[in-house]
Amino acid sequence: MGIHPGTILGLVRELRVAASDERSLVVAGTLAEQLARELAPGAAPGAVRTGGSLETAAALVYVFADYADTELLRGADKGGVPIVAVRLSGSGDVPYVLATDVVDVPPGVGFPVEEIAQALAARMGEKGANVARRVPVLRDAVAAELVRSFARKNGYVAAAWFIPGAGHFALTIRQLRLVLRIAHTYGQDVDASRLPEIAGVVASGYGLRGIAQNLLGTFPGAKWLVRGTVAYGGTIALGQAAIEYFRRQPAEASRAGS
Repeated sequence: MGIHPGTILGLVRELRVAASDERSLVVAGTLAEQLARELAPGAAPGAVRTGGSLETAAALVYVFADYADTELLRGADKGGVPIVAVRLSGSGDVPYVLATDVVDVPPGVGFPVEEIAQALAARMGEKGANVARRVPVLRDAVAAELVRSFARKNGYVAAAWFIPGAGHFALTIRQLRLVLRIAHTYGQDVDASRLPEIAGVVASGYGLRGIAQNLLGTFPGAKWLVRGTVAYGGTIALGQAAIEYFRRQPAEASRAGS
């Protein structure tokens, strides 16, 4: 089953709409200004800020010491703004924040920017691609999270109905979406110049189908396991290759959102 050009154009349009969303990463709490500076290198103007309305916030990073701004946290939670708390040593529970979304900072250690980026990537999910496009510090973490998320979904889909036809089509569409999201994350515009990469994804999708068919003949009693494993591993490999490729491409100022 081939991929209709209209399907690809639809995915490209979706990215262009996402690129118009310029919501900011908001940093608040103790030492907010310092953390904001560490998150902001190379960021588009206004992409990382302290203060201001949460209505235009893509996510809130709240640095918690001994006192929490309960009103701010409640407002973010009520408004559906993802929250990651950075808890300084000796602090207690952070209201309105799940334990899995808390990054602890040991005494005498600076802000763990990489760990904060990973927590934000996990919390924002696919929507993190547009934030990372404008905040380079987040790019590697968001791209890695995208790969993990898409690989899990592809594994589930493939285990259920990977072969024939529709299952393969769904898998290939997700692979296309993943590569386009990674390109977007690294500040690359998706246009006609990206068609070779898109064609490569489609080709790899059909290649995975052939591998799965061969393995099904070897392990006929474990079809769901073979399908799921091939789709999961293939998507991981494809995503990592896309990360390495787009990470090396220079992001023009207009593409980065500045």
